[in-house]
Amino acid sequence: MTSSPSAMDVDPPNYDHVTINDSDVHSIVLSYLVHNCYRETVESFAASTGMNQPADYLDGIEKRKKIFECALEGNALKAIDLTEQLAPDLLESNKDLHFDLLSLHFVELVCSRKCNEALEFAQTKLTPFGKMQKYVEKLEDFMALLAYEEPEKSPMFHLLSLEHRQQVVDSLNQAILAQAKLPSHTPMERLIQQTAVVRQLLNQDHAKDGHPPFALKDFLNG
Repeated sequence: MTSSPSAMDVDPPNYDHVTINDSDVHSIVLSYLVHNCYRETVESFAASTGMNQPADYLDGIEKRKKIFECALEGNALKAIDLTEQLAPDLLESNKDLHFDLLSLHFVELVCSRKCNEALEFAQTKLTPFGKMQKYVEKLEDFMALLAYEEPEKSPMFHLLSLEHRQQVVDSLNQAILAQAKLPSHTPMERLIQQTAVVRQLLNQDHAKDGHPPFALKDFLNG
């Protein structure tokens, strides 16, 4: 019985001979830690590798971290206030992000069974977005949560999930960095995206030989 071909089988012959500079790897890791506001880890990693701490990034880490913690912990209004202090006009110019943050507060009220307060908040803060067609369906989904005694069991339960909050926080992080003229995506993310594209193209070329479709998760676990 022959084993199925793996993603590694389509590597160029000289794959194992490519030299990776340790300092480049360290820079990629450090940029990821800074991007995601892991300040203590940044300091430990920089000290252990002898790298200089990126002062221009570090100045805003604690402020960004506080914003994201507020959003993830259900205090979206505080996150909005801190965002407006750190990045003035960001939410005014980014309506999608502003809507997402306001909706996090609405969801928190729904989960706390404060339905009257949630309805009032929706009417004053969310329904004005309904003037734009692209928000109408989103508004309908959020408002539908009020119809359920247990919104966690509704068809829109994903709007209450930590994953949804994390998506909003990630978008907010990227927007804050972009406004500050800093990279909104890390080199690690870009490298993974580029690797995935190359792998998919290689697998397409080798599909006739029985190679399975490329899956990033399988490759990382391999």
